[in-house]
Amino acid sequence: MITQVYQFADSWNKILGYTTPTHHKDMLKFLYDVWQTPNHKGLLMAFRHSGKSTVVGIFAACVLYLRPETRILVLSAHTMLAARMVSHIKNILENHPLCVDMIPNSKKEWATDKLTINRPIGIREPSVICQGIHGNITGMRADLIICDDVEVPNTSNTPQKREALRERLRELDFILSPNGTMIYIGTPHTMDTIYRTSENDD
Repeated sequence: MITQVYQFADSWNKILGYTTPTHHKDMLKFLYDVWQTPNHKGLLMAFRHSGKSTVVGIFAACVLYLRPETRILVLSAHTMLAARMVSHIKNILENHPLCVDMIPNSKKEWATDKLTINRPIGIREPSVICQGIHGNITGMRADLIICDDVEVPNTSNTPQKREALRERLRELDFILSPNGTMIYIGTPHTMDTIYRTSENDD
């Protein structure tokens, strides 16, 4: 199935007039392995402007293409940051030739913060939804949680804020479905980074 992931990314980049960089393929392979291998938790860190969020958005869209029943939660330090990831996923779904049949006729849930694709009936949650780290996530369920830049100066510049952030992230275990996948992407902003804990969980 990793071949399908590469093909999905290559097709998207071709539309944009690019080829898929080798380090992006390495990231996709890492994300795929996290998705397929217990305990399904991973931390993706790379140099600035390496395209981490771009690759994760492509991967998320591909997951929906391969498994339309998947429920994805995007969590960031602020809702606006999370909404940027959802907009990225939305753009891919709307323009990727493999995703034509996934776009619903009714755009009731087709916005910058919430998407629902054509999928099996009976699933309550949107296909993709976003929240800020301190937003209301009570009662949500997700099969794939993407923590995109949850650690920023405003959420990690004091010991109290870092502990509050860690406590908030622990709540995600109650949202994630059995055998669900949790992916952290970001850059440490402190020596006592929350990503050190995430690495230890892998």
